[in-house]
Amino acid sequence: MSVLSFTPLHPITLHSHAHFSPSPFPMSILRRFNLNFTNHRLRRRFATVSAAVRQDTTVWTPAPLSEIEPAAESLFHVTIDVSDAPDLATSHTRAGQYLQLKVANSPKPSFLAIASPPKLAISRGVFEFLVKSVAGSTAEALCALKKGDVVEITQAMGNGFDISRIDPPEKFGTVLVFATGSGISPIRSLIESGFGAGKRSDVRVYYGARNLQRMAYQDRFKDWESSGVKIVPVLSQPDDTWTGESGFVQAAFKRAKEISNPLSTGAVLCGQKEMAEEVTSILVADGVSAEKILKNF
Repeated sequence: MSVLSFTPLHPITLHSHAHFSPSPFPMSILRRFNLNFTNHRLRRRFATVSAAVRQDTTVWTPAPLSEIEPAAESLFHVTIDVSDAPDLATSHTRAGQYLQLKVANSPKPSFLAIASPPKLAISRGVFEFLVKSVAGSTAEALCALKKGDVVEITQAMGNGFDISRIDPPEKFGTVLVFATGSGISPIRSLIESGFGAGKRSDVRVYYGARNLQRMAYQDRFKDWESSGVKIVPVLSQPDDTWTGESGFVQAAFKRAKEISNPLSTGAVLCGQKEMAEEVTSILVADGVSAEKILKNF
């Protein structure tokens, strides 16, 4: 980098008591530098304040827990009463949406996908969740609460699953759904919201868990299948009595494949990032349009 040099046009006489620190930069450049530096600091401070203001605009509403009980190993079924907050209930319009939740004395909010269908919030005034208790997290603090305890939540947010991209059912007869662990939560909302499964020729849900003890919603499988949804449980660490699919859901699907027409096939994914990426690659390689592969994030 070149350095500017400055040579005085006239000799400068220094007195013995004068203090002079020579600078290679003209005063105009130094003044501009100082001004720019000051402006930069002001901009940074303004950006920080603006960010804090934006965060403060989040509206938190207190709501009591109306139910909390084990759903499976390390998983809890949590119901929050929003009957006194109709604006919260009506904010849930599509399966796959989520909200933020705060627990007293917890360091930061947690994002939770809503497991219940939107119609439940309207008819009964509740949000239901499937929550995985992770050590040291807000979710763990939530799962330790009891019925009647109060939490703070936001309105539902996110675009959810845009089912219009795989409608009408007669045109997209095959819908493949993939979920792992607590990722089945928004999938439950989708199934129970209804997406024309009975009018489609092939709707399969590949649901992965470590074992049956960690697989939630088994009591709902029969009702789901009666609506036209075939459930394919996939266990990564089954015991010796298990005769169903084992390994990871992407591997189980790859073994089965059975896509009759990629152009009339849609998919819904929720769960581990690696699973979502691998399933997407398999589907796209088989001719399924990436636009027809739905995610809620």
